[in-house]
Amino acid sequence: MTKFRISGVWKDSNGVITHYAFHNVYGNKTTGAKKISKIEALRLLEENNNSAYTLVWDYSKALWIIGEKVEIIKSRKEKYLRSDPDNTLTNNLEHLIDFTWMTTLY
Repeated sequence: MTKFRISGVWKDSNGVITHYAFHNVYGNKTTGAKKISKIEALRLLEENNNSAYTLVWDYSKALWIIGEKVEIIKSRKEKYLRSDPDNTLTNNLEHLIDFTWMTTLY
């Protein structure tokens, strides 16, 4: 079983999440982010009881905090990742840092 953290997303021109910033967790240490596709993220979380939580920047304390558990949701059309289904502010990982701007700079 592998533990992951997700700190950000990349979106296409329609605002749909296409990639995630994934971090591996080893004991108390979290690695730097790796950009992975939505398909790869789903695959990683479906195998061997792997798990993921959001990793959120706390501006008041200037540090990263572990957020909510991330789950795979299956609709009729697709699978996607979602956190806290009862809280609209953080549902579907929309509250994470949007790194899309980074790929449009150059």
